[in-house]
Amino acid sequence: MDDRDRHEAGMTVRRQVLGDAHVDRAIAGTDEFTADFQDLITRYAWGEIWTRPGLDRRTRSCVTLAVLATLHHDEELAMHVRAALRNGLTPEEVGEVLLQVGVYAGVPAANRAFKVARETLRQEDQ
Repeated sequence: MDDRDRHEAGMTVRRQVLGDAHVDRAIAGTDEFTADFQDLITRYAWGEIWTRPGLDRRTRSCVTLAVLATLHHDEELAMHVRAALRNGLTPEEVGEVLLQVGVYAGVPAANRAFKVARETLRQEDQ
């Protein structure tokens, strides 16, 4: 697969996982300074990693939630809570992932992540 094919595959998966509205906002906000970064994440995060057959999207969402929660990347965590729901996780399963974070990455990380996830889930219910 060449870079163009990887970018196209990545954009397809990115839209399926994050939703058209989110991706459209990201593209609209792209400028000369951020263009290379947007291309990088589309080709590699979405076109190389999220397209691999070794894990399904639900599992990738679980892993992503756990890592983002552990590293306190709250904005990305909120985005991926929404993505996890699109990938078939239930709010209860999101909570289970965050409980796992509490045991393996620390209660403060899970506490913060639960706050982010709760607010995101409330917004999704509206």
